[in-house]
Amino acid sequence: MRGPYYTPTDKRYLEDVLETTGDYVDSLKFAGGSFTLMPPKALKDTIDLAHRYNVLVYTGGIIEHVLTQGSDAVSRYIAECREVGFDILEISSGFITIPVDDWLRLVEKVQQAGLKAKPEVGIQFGAGGATTAEELEAEGTRDVGWAIGQAKRFLEAGAYMIMIESEGITENVKTWRTDAVAKIIDTLGLEKVMFEAADPEVFAWYIKNYGAEVNLFVDHSQVVQLECLRAGIWGTKSLWGRVVTYKG
Repeated sequence: MRGPYYTPTDKRYLEDVLETTGDYVDSLKFAGGSFTLMPPKALKDTIDLAHRYNVLVYTGGIIEHVLTQGSDAVSRYIAECREVGFDILEISSGFITIPVDDWLRLVEKVQQAGLKAKPEVGIQFGAGGATTAEELEAEGTRDVGWAIGQAKRFLEAGAYMIMIESEGITENVKTWRTDAVAKIIDTLGLEKVMFEAADPEVFAWYIKNYGAEVNLFVDHSQVVQLECLRAGIWGTKSLWGRVVTYKG
């Protein structure tokens, strides 16, 4: 789930969320570099709190900012993330252009530091930071096969999980690119792929089409709504009572 970014998520609020719904949360993301604005003790306390509930903590896409400052800055950033207690380091390129081989070197460097590497891939350049739909449309989108090819190389290099950026697919688009989602899942499967889906209509669509166990990234305010859909105990007219699993 997303932590602080669009709305604050202080330690007391987060403890309430994790105490009641922590069993349904795998990881907590500090989006947009939000953790850099927090006092060090508050950040450490928040990370420790998440760990008490067996929730992994990861950094969001601020590495794009760090990369512009050179390799020494990247090394310091990775070391400091490890020191403060992060488990996962997201490696994204929504606003920057970086060769895939360089991206793979970052995956390796993160893993050598003892952290899990979570590359974020997508088809929309300029994604992130609430960029308007008009700006993104003017940029155009990449071929989904290109994104899939990147993701395959990252997984082969040992990446923990691939995050699929929603912009260009289900966010800030006139028509959802459901074809792109189908190609990604057909090639990569579901286990190692997580879809950004911080909109109830979007995460309901993923569950309807790909089942209750599809990996989804939502806002902290949406955890209960999402899990009610997954459990089949409540939801929209098209889903209520129709979501099932079978472990027999």
